Amino acid sequence: MLKTTVEIILRSFNRKGLSSRYLSTAVQPRHDEKLETFRTPENDPSKHNSQHLAQFYRIPLEDKNALFHQSALPKSFEEQTKTFNEICLMVRKPGIDIINYLNTLDYTKPSVRFVLYGQKGSGKTLSLAHILHYAYRNNYLLVHVPWVGNWMHRSKEFSNSETQEGYVDINLDAAAWLLHFKTQNVKLLKNTDLKLLETIEWNSRESTLKDAPLLELVEHGISRIKFASRVVNILADQIKRLSSEGVCKTLVAIDGYNAFFYPSTKVYTEKREMVPPSRITVTEAFLNLTKFDWTNSAIVVTVDELAVPDENQISYFPRYLLGKEGFNHIDPFIPVPVANYSKKELTSVINYYIERKWIQPYPGQEEELSLLANSNPYSLMKLCNSL
Repeated sequence: MLKTTVEIILRSFNRKGLSSRYLSTAVQPRHDEKLETFRTPENDPSKHNSQHLAQFYRIPLEDKNALFHQSALPKSFEEQTKTFNEICLMVRKPGIDIINYLNTLDYTKPSVRFVLYGQKGSGKTLSLAHILHYAYRNNYLLVHVPWVGNWMHRSKEFSNSETQEGYVDINLDAAAWLLHFKTQNVKLLKNTDLKLLETIEWNSRESTLKDAPLLELVEHGISRIKFASRVVNILADQIKRLSSEGVCKTLVAIDGYNAFFYPSTKVYTEKREMVPPSRITVTEAFLNLTKFDWTNSAIVVTVDELAVPDENQISYFPRYLLGKEGFNHIDPFIPVPVANYSKKELTSVINYYIERKWIQPYPGQEEELSLLANSNPYSLMKLCNSL
């Protein structure tokens, strides 16, 4: 019996000594120690640089509530953040590149325009979210449109404009956007210098006086929904002028910008005639804001195949998605490609999922998931979804 026991113990040895199962936990690397490199403790995007690439950072709850409260992120990503009980973004090269540009721009010169582009699901919206968080932390006035396609193809309501013949208002969507604008900028809107530059006449009985706080204009559009689309246009003009006068520094961030130039929409006149984007009242506001004829501002937009209902698109490059009109409107601009995951980024995502106990590790997992998803961020997320 003793001999048998000794033989069993001896078999647990190998040429290098004890097998790993007999090593103490102090010597053996813990699983969470292997994974810790996928996170960075630096949660301030102002301090992110190339050393933080491919690492996740956590957005504080108060920042999240201010920036991303109203469907400002992809629905599938929002659902995942609820499951994980935290909102984390990966620090990626497109975001870092634009943040570095924003840090070094001469804001006395005309606005610089950046266009994020890439394959479907490559992470353009989340790169834009990283840039937005940086701008929020650095006191930019934010003019953020979460997804233009929702206005053009899933509008809540539309009606003929009372002030611009041949135009159509999308007042419910405009009022919702004004609430989004107010929430993102609630601290800055308390600045007494942010005030109307002239009196606005709404009708024979209503007006908003010159030098009234800009917040009063915003709240008028929220509470008096019939004026919401008109308020958006007036607000855009006021922001341009106030920025150029040095009262504020503005970041315009628009996701799915190419939807402003796609010829068809699902918005109709009262006679059931289809209205092109150029005849939707709020379009004028954001085309105005994306010109380079103002200062103390920067403009970041994304172009995306998913922003328009066309399954036969053959390219994801800006020239194709924007068309001649859109390209001419925003040119010159700095193109910023958003690629699929690098090997390091893919490893970080898988380790993050493992830490959140969303997936179970197994041998060859990274290679298999990389192959199945083609390293595409959205495809990888869908592969790892629950059944």
